[in-house]
Amino acid sequence: MPRRIIPDVVSEQHICEQPEMSTVSEAAKHMYDCNVGALAVVDDEGRLKGIVTERDMTRRVLARNRSPKQTKLSDIMTKSPDTLSPNDTARDALELMRTHNYRHVPVVDGEQLVGMVSIRDLYAIVKVELEEDMRETEAFVFGDRYGA
Repeated sequence: MPRRIIPDVVSEQHICEQPEMSTVSEAAKHMYDCNVGALAVVDDEGRLKGIVTERDMTRRVLARNRSPKQTKLSDIMTKSPDTLSPNDTARDALELMRTHNYRHVPVVDGEQLVGMVSIRDLYAIVKVELEEDMRETEAFVFGDRYGA
């Protein structure tokens, strides 16, 4: 059975988000507190406007000698990022991430941000699916099924 983003991959997740006018320094501290590698950038109504990752901070701020205390998230975020729906499958998410080299993708239901999927989350699901497939195959091959 295909695993859905919600609830199979993401459930009861605290979403790490910051307003688009926050500074990179503020966002980095918030990401540290949330123990995440990416955060959602939202407008005043909480709608997703972009995404910022640790890599964005390194490449778009530090490597360019910009000040993290003065640079706004709106200046470095990936605007209007690709998103997933809660009903998308883990395989849909993996394909999107593989195709575009993403490691984090926001999950949006309508206009509501409901989660953030990381490649780590998906690795865990794929591992479970592979283990289930192996058990099914072993059961078939070694006669635990189909009256063999």
